[in-house]
Amino acid sequence: MEEKSDLENKVKMSMLCEFYGVLLTTKQYEFLTDYYNKDYSLSEIAENNQITRQAVRDIIKKGEKKLFEYEEKLSFMKRTLKQEKKINKVLSEITKIQKNDSDKKIADILENIKKELRCLL
Repeated sequence: MEEKSDLENKVKMSMLCEFYGVLLTTKQYEFLTDYYNKDYSLSEIAENNQITRQAVRDIIKKGEKKLFEYEEKLSFMKRTLKQEKKINKVLSEITKIQKNDSDKKIADILENIKKELRCLL
């Protein structure tokens, strides 16, 4: 159960970095990317930047706090995930229609709609 929680946290932090990383300091963004996306340890990041492990941890924690604050105020990630879920539901419904309808013209139109929706994902 702990591993799932850790993995979910890494994915969430990685996504938050994707959305709001440009709003962080260069060091915060770099360290968060190294830690969450490249799976570097605090010690490895510290060694690569010639600072203490504690300093790396502090920078990462401040960056995480900022990312959570941005998401709380702006909700880009929440809205994007909600939109993706809705688009996938529409795609699924279109596929059901295509399977039950034999009209070639309608099938072509629905396929074009699906392509357009996939571009939004």
